[in-house]
Amino acid sequence: MTGMTSSARPLLNRRLAEFGTTIFAEMSALALSTGSINLGQGFPDTDGPEEVREAAVRALREGRGNQYPPGPGVPELRTAIAAHQERRYGLIHDPDTEVLVTAGATEAIAAALLALVEPGDEVVAFEPYYDSYAACIAMAGGTRVPVTLRPHEGSFRLDLDELRAAVTDRTRLLLINTPHNPTGTVLTREELTAIAELAVERDLLVVTDEVYEHLVFDAAEHLPLATFPGMRERTVTIGSAGKTFSFTGWKVGWITATPALVSAVRSAKQYLTYVSSGPFQYAVAEALALPDSYFAAFREDMLAKRDLLSAGLTEAGFKVFRPAGTYFVTTDIRPLGAALSKEGDGFAFCRALPERAGVVAIPNAVFYDHREAGAPFVRFAFCKRTAVLEEAVQRLKALAG
Repeated sequence: MTGMTSSARPLLNRRLAEFGTTIFAEMSALALSTGSINLGQGFPDTDGPEEVREAAVRALREGRGNQYPPGPGVPELRTAIAAHQERRYGLIHDPDTEVLVTAGATEAIAAALLALVEPGDEVVAFEPYYDSYAACIAMAGGTRVPVTLRPHEGSFRLDLDELRAAVTDRTRLLLINTPHNPTGTVLTREELTAIAELAVERDLLVVTDEVYEHLVFDAAEHLPLATFPGMRERTVTIGSAGKTFSFTGWKVGWITATPALVSAVRSAKQYLTYVSSGPFQYAVAEALALPDSYFAAFREDMLAKRDLLSAGLTEAGFKVFRPAGTYFVTTDIRPLGAALSKEGDGFAFCRALPERAGVVAIPNAVFYDHREAGAPFVRFAFCKRTAVLEEAVQRLKALAG
């Protein structure tokens, strides 16, 4: 009976049964097979600063990080992360006890949830949410409780009353993401104040994903939740080099928190990757020390690309929710008409779009528990070369004509 199992039980752990191949893999394969422009997966099509890449090469050649780096991360990077948090936000962290380097923000999320959540605990998260949130909550045995961000006056907004109502005696943790992927929402000072007050009142832990901290546009500002009253001791803040420096393949992320929280997360993290990205850690330490002019130019470049793609999508007939942060723009496909929008079915629309216009996007419904709430929304990434975005815009005009 080669290839057969002796049990009728499914091979995949039942906690993961609802998670198949990610939509990103499906859409990226579709982009390749059709020769389409891939505005689905959120990775840049050019590398980041040359001096940062050279720092990685230098570390490789000098033998720094080629063997296992220290479990918490190399001291140079932990020091640079602490210096960045203090310089940007006035948050003071001990590099030795309050910083932990991870294999990207994805491992930081996984390790934090595996460490802090037990079976039966409820985790409140904003939907739509980055797909790994749901999977990591499931792996930890927790129960996810979505609070839906809803369209309001051109952006997606949080209903604070709905958030308060979602918290029960079983709630262990709030999972916050600002700037928010996929909607581009940046939580305001008033919203963050209310979240902080709720966390303190109900004695909740908070994991806050802030990987797009340097991509906040217009009049918005990034405000780390850990800076609010009562939050420093209960917040795990997650950062990442991939989004800020356009080296997503390096997978260098981190958490900052109190010694007790870092120790808890490290206990889980050490049995995931143990360590990773040795030479790249030294390079990211140098990247975090780049002058403010780098971060300003990076933001301005992405702002121009946001405006280019947003204008093109509007011209093509989409309703566009211009993001206040991140490098994604969410659209409503229904104004294209019932036939083109596949009756407002984002999945069907995205599967047909490569043949129709030679562009790949992602259906937002995949980021929702309440699929119907996300059905008509589709996400496009603008972290691509200007010429690529211009060509995508030209192709999308076929929808309007």
